[in-house]
Amino acid sequence: MKALIVDDEPLARRELRRLLAREPSVEVVGEAEHVEDARRQVAALDPDLIFLDVEMPGGTGFDLLVQLDHVPHVIFTTAYDQHAVRAFDVGAVDYLLKPIEPERLAAAVARLPKPRLTAVATLERLFVRDGGRCLVVPLHEVRLLEAEGNYVRLYWGHERPLVGRSLAHLESRLDAQRFVRASRGRIFNLDFVESLEDGDGGRLHVQLRGGPEVEVSRRQARTFRARLSP
Repeated sequence: MKALIVDDEPLARRELRRLLAREPSVEVVGEAEHVEDARRQVAALDPDLIFLDVEMPGGTGFDLLVQLDHVPHVIFTTAYDQHAVRAFDVGAVDYLLKPIEPERLAAAVARLPKPRLTAVATLERLFVRDGGRCLVVPLHEVRLLEAEGNYVRLYWGHERPLVGRSLAHLESRLDAQRFVRASRGRIFNLDFVESLEDGDGGRLHVQLRGGPEVEVSRRQARTFRARLSP
């Protein structure tokens, strides 16, 4: 499992790398000392796991998570215990307090899921900043993605968070077996389709469970009907 260490303290990075040398399942492929550096290295190295400090110059570990298109597994490593609840709210595997004990590190690594072999990594969740909150949104629970300029509105339960990505950018990482393009500005989740109704000019009206109704353009309706045909 490829790991990236993100911490602004060189001694902390060195100590964590030393401890991880005892873990044969983890390969440290890089280090970063602040959020922007970490964002670039995640894009370049595509790690499976981030060992992430919370308090760093220029932003927190939580700030990093909301900037990533694909979020690896996260184990927080910090000297502050007050962020633990928030860390687990965003789906962290574990929360280790410095100085890190070898036994606690080994237990955290053992808790990691086994890596899956996939040709193309599909996007499974998004970290979204919504006001003062940091939300972890499982994409299989999102019924509709709707473009708003260079942003995307997610219809997720009763929430409507806004993601700082374009619809085209997200579409390239979505599960194509689940998500269907309705028009230039909308993509819907097949799991939430409640009913279908023919519209004017070859268009199609799709009622999603929990709303709203989505109009599928004539071009996309032809593709969708062909997909539904046995």
